[in-house]
This record gives sequence, C-alpha cells and structure tokens, in this order.
Amino acid sequence: MSSSAAPVIAIDGPSGAGKGTIAALLAERLGWHLLDSGAVYRAAALHALDSLADLSDDAAVVAAFEGFAPRFEASAEGVRVWLTDAAEEREVTAQLRTERTADAASRVAAIPHVRASLLDAQRSFRVLPGLVADGRDMGSVVFPDAVLKVFLTASVEERARRRAKQLKEKGNSTTLAALVKELELRDERDANRRHAPLVQLPEALRIDSSGLGVDEVVQRIIDVHERC
Repeated sequence: MSSSAAPVIAIDGPSGAGKGTIAALLAERLGWHLLDSGAVYRAAALHALDSLADLSDDAAVVAAFEGFAPRFEASAEGVRVWLTDAAEEREVTAQLRTERTADAASRVAAIPHVRASLLDAQRSFRVLPGLVADGRDMGSVVFPDAVLKVFLTASVEERARRRAKQLKEKGNSTTLAALVKELELRDERDANRRHAPLVQLPEALRIDSSGLGVDEVVQRIIDVHERC
C-alpha cells in the first residue's frame, strides 16, 4: 500500500469543539499519525503577521508567502512548528496558540491562494499506518476519500467555557461574553468563506460534544470506524 492509500479519519468542526484533543487521543489509541491542520494555518498566519502584511488585503498576504518556509514535526504533544526568517530557523509552536494568531489564522484561511498553497503540506502527513486529521475542510477538500468523516461540534456557550478554562490555566483572562462573540464571528467567517467553507458533509458522523467526556467521544468514533 502506498502512502497515498493510508487510511484517514477526518475530524472537522468549529473552533473550540474539542477537535484537537479528540484527534490527538484518537491517533494515540489507533497508533496512527496526527495532523493538526490548525497549526498549519496558524503558522501561515503568524508568518503573515511577522511580515507586517495587512490581513484585510488579500494581495498583500499572498505576496508575504513568497518567503513562507515552515517545517512541521510530530511530537507526543502534537505538531511542533518552525519558521525560517532571514535564513534563521526558529520554533514558533508556543506562539501559534495565542488568540491573536488564532484570529489571524481564520482570516488568512479565507484566502483561496493560501489554502491551495497549503494542501501539499497537509497531505504530506498521510503515511502508514494511518492519519487522524482535524480541521475545517479535512473531509471536504484535503482528504475527500477519508475512510471516516466526523463533524464534531458543541454549543457556542460550551465552547466559550472551554476556551475560558484554557486561558485561565495559562494565566490569561477574558469574559465569557467576549469569547462567545469572538467564536460567533469566527464561525460565521469559516462557514461563509467562498473557498472551502466549514460544512457538515451528508456522510459525516455528527457528534455534539456538549456534555460528553473526551473518552466517550473517542470511543464513539472508534466504534463507528471498526464498522466501516
């Protein structure tokens, strides 16, 4: 079997639905590789920010990508990322998780040329014995032949509570109202972009993780996968 034929479980859904946590645990349980596509887009967004590109100007963002040379490496904690700036490589993994970078990633991801340029980087993660990929268009665009497609969601209030908990653990604080508004804006942007919008595919397994434990969600996916 070639690497291109390695099986893929694609997990798509809105920001804060728990895709990263679920995907990482699922990959560990199956012994498969992991693609956090959000890290790929955050790396692109961080590069654009560092290049001082105007994110409201598609042409300026595209021009900034002439020097985009990311390097991704899988680790027990997820994906580690390095960018090259002035011939010097630096790890930017920690910077990818800031709210500033996350918001910029949602905006950069709406640009068709950026999405197209990152397809090969994402597909390179597809190697045996298999891949668990999470994102917004894993099942619809990046891996349309995935053996199982999952649409993982949760109420915006639940997602805001989870994000507030993460921020508090990192020593940051915000209000739930502000997080709800931010998530709603991000959801609207992801769902209404012209190229590769966030959609629930008819064949996808829909799981609302509101009120569900991580292990329960993972086991539900494994049960369905074993029947595929």
